Amino acid sequence: MRKIAVLLLVTAGLVVPSPAQAAGNTLTVNVGTVVRPVTHVAAGGLYAVDTGSKPPLEQLYPLRLNHLTQPPPGVQQLGNGATTPCCDGLLVAGKVTSAGAQQFLRLPDIYPNFPYRWVSWADWEAKVRTMVQARTAATGTTNIDGYELWNEPDWTWNTASAGSFLDGWTRTHRLIRTLDTVTPIVGPSHAIYNHQWMVDFLTNARNTSTLPDVIVWHELDNDSYLNVQAHVNDYRAIEQSLGISPRPISINEYASPSQVDIPSVAVHYMAVFERHGIRSAERAYWYEAGTLNGLLHNNAPTSSYWTYKWYGDMAGNIVQTIPGSWLEGVAAYDSTRRFVNVVFGGDSGSNTVRVNGLGALGSQVRATLVRSGTTGRTTNQSAPIAVSSTTYTVSGGSISVPVTGMNALDSYQLLITPASGAATWQQRYEAENATVVNANRFSAASASSGGYVGQIDGIANSRNQSFVDFLVNVPAARAYTMTIGYANGTGATATQGLAYNGSAWQTVSYPATAAWGVFGSTVNASVTLRAGWNVIRLAKGSPNFAGGTGYAELDYINLA
Repeated sequence: MRKIAVLLLVTAGLVVPSPAQAAGNTLTVNVGTVVRPVTHVAAGGLYAVDTGSKPPLEQLYPLRLNHLTQPPPGVQQLGNGATTPCCDGLLVAGKVTSAGAQQFLRLPDIYPNFPYRWVSWADWEAKVRTMVQARTAATGTTNIDGYELWNEPDWTWNTASAGSFLDGWTRTHRLIRTLDTVTPIVGPSHAIYNHQWMVDFLTNARNTSTLPDVIVWHELDNDSYLNVQAHVNDYRAIEQSLGISPRPISINEYASPSQVDIPSVAVHYMAVFERHGIRSAERAYWYEAGTLNGLLHNNAPTSSYWTYKWYGDMAGNIVQTIPGSWLEGVAAYDSTRRFVNVVFGGDSGSNTVRVNGLGALGSQVRATLVRSGTTGRTTNQSAPIAVSSTTYTVSGGSISVPVTGMNALDSYQLLITPASGAATWQQRYEAENATVVNANRFSAASASSGGYVGQIDGIANSRNQSFVDFLVNVPAARAYTMTIGYANGTGATATQGLAYNGSAWQTVSYPATAAWGVFGSTVNASVTLRAGWNVIRLAKGSPNFAGGTGYAELDYINLA
């Protein structure tokens, strides 16, 4: 969060991301070209979640939140006019875990003011010890995946009193590692990506053995989504030139104050983050905390909420989109349900979405089109706005869907399903789409949808225990047979723990299979779920679970 000066283009009283181009543009979707597994990269926020019912879990579930940055235990920050501190990362951890997200703790938000008011090194180091010790004592909390050592040091670090930021980074990093050797450390969290700053930071971090585990910077200017590719390419080149192994990239603040409530701008950020390999990204905190950064007003959806809900509906794989002028989009293909989900926007007038690679959906498809509206952050919208529902004949594996009368500020969803009938609810959930904690995603030709989760190995404590959380939505309260696709190359039976919605743990046994990364084997378990949203955890290690034996890789779960 920061104050910035921006040049604004105002149309109909709202700020738009760029001048809308002439109509007649085409967004191309290539269903057969996989970009990456669906992980809802851009579904996150800074100070997005508070305690209690602000926001309600029922509003969080459909968004399939990926990642948050929350303030640290003992937060004193009074951001954006707040009168009391909020959103302590440890206090919201249970809610955030239920929603499927991980979170960074932003340590400098222990200070009450922004920009931060430095006191002394003795004061700061005492604060760091207290915050880190509070986290390590929270043995039931499993979703803290990073300490953010400072926020926007390019303008909030007090060099006159604290010395250089590079020395401060080194000193703070080393202190934390005396207290916690497990939790990742992330940074440098610059407000603006700057080549030389990144070179200087990484050179110092390499030379002092204080490299961050996750690289973080912010994209907050009006044209930031245009620069993501260049920034990623520049960062990767620096990393390589310095002999540093590749780090995940998190953009844990994105969108300017004038952009954050414009649905079509959100689509532009989603598209470039997915396209250019960002691990996680979070809407910036410019206004009220605990509102999912303006997706909710009085705990009910605004128009922007529906953009993120459609994005949350994505499953399977993100597939290639090719923008046409300012007509941009993100798309996913769920091969098990044969759904193509395209979220797009950015141009006005009459435009086209062309979707290629639809052969598996049959000779005819149903294309359902809805739009978000543009209510802003303080007006609720109870549902998307219906536009059309049309049956198309697939020709050469393709259809072209005209979208007339587009509003450049709106976002749109195009859902393409077989005309003969679509699945009424999602039964198969890919492990690589789920919340993966202290394990890793891999690809394999034999895996369902091409991906799986392996290295589910950790059992020691809540900071490195390994598990996969599946957020599922079922139509009725009842017992379901859960089929688990897996591989186990150990040569002996392996076990994991299974729990759901706070239930007691049961054990799942995985007989040995032919090899690692070769799938087709399954085992069954019974789960009794409530109607609606449920969290199912398969764990090698987890709080209140003694730990699994051997090793198993997870391909998917299927509920029937």
